[in-house]
Amino acid sequence: MNILVTGGCGFIGSHFIRLLLARRPSARVLNVDLLTYAGRGGNLADLARHKRLRFARADIASNAMRAIISRFRPEAIVNFAAESHVDRSVLDASPFLRTNTLGTQNLLDAARAGGVKRFVQISTDEVYGSIPGKGRAREDGALLPSSPYSASKAAADLCCLAFHRTHGMNVVITRCTNNYGPHQFPEKLVPLMITNAMHDIPLPVYGDGQQKRDWIHVEDHCRGILLALERGRAGEIYNFGIGSEPPNLLIIREILRLLGKPATLIRHVKDRPGHDRRYAVDCSKSQRELGWKPQMSFKAGLADTVSWYRKNIAWWLRLKDSSFRAYYKKNYA
Repeated sequence: MNILVTGGCGFIGSHFIRLLLARRPSARVLNVDLLTYAGRGGNLADLARHKRLRFARADIASNAMRAIISRFRPEAIVNFAAESHVDRSVLDASPFLRTNTLGTQNLLDAARAGGVKRFVQISTDEVYGSIPGKGRAREDGALLPSSPYSASKAAADLCCLAFHRTHGMNVVITRCTNNYGPHQFPEKLVPLMITNAMHDIPLPVYGDGQQKRDWIHVEDHCRGILLALERGRAGEIYNFGIGSEPPNLLIIREILRLLGKPATLIRHVKDRPGHDRRYAVDCSKSQRELGWKPQMSFKAGLADTVSWYRKNIAWWLRLKDSSFRAYYKKNYA
């Protein structure tokens, strides 16, 4: 089976490619990535000569996708390619709308023209917006995105569903809670706090730090995506999460404890505009229809992640370059 994975050099995409090659020995994978700032960490460098993995550098919003699909003739496309950092979308929404929305639409057109049998869109729980009280968002819940990032992903989801209803395309959408794990670019909360703390740099915490997220290990998420690819029903949406909602400040304090660093490193900063207070999803559909269950507890997964960043300083240190520092200064000023 030929599977085209877009954004496969990024955090979640690279973990998915590893899982796919390991679990499906008959799969042949073409990784299409533009190699933007978040995809340049060499996440798949050790697989560069893998016999069942090929690479093409391309933009999913470009005309190149039609030629790539025509040559590779994939049975399925799994679309990870996206601008994904909310903070950056607040500073400039344009790249998010271009890649996440128009790029997905362009990829859908190319997939339809190329006769691709299945299209899996990797979305986010942020499209549901902030969830009040103790409720959990279901797949048929309203879309109430708060940030330019989540709005661009919600628009992409609606494009996918429209292609299913209008053209009969076999489309499946997955929506996952916050991911963490090895190889995550150090702008995201967990790796940012780990890497800052390791060098005794203050840890910027938005507002009171009581924002709640349901954190899932990236490998648990990727297992869900593989099941959705193989078992998901056309036109359906599947949520993934583990049902744990620790506030951000509690996570940061646990990171400091694991690293043996003082809580005095914490610095509260002005809250992000439109910052959602709580994310929570109902995963019963994924468990019932796909047979999916998370295997990694947050406590164990966080400890393993901290250990990985301690052992791989050279990997993340080069990513905190001058461009990263310029963004960091602008964002947290």
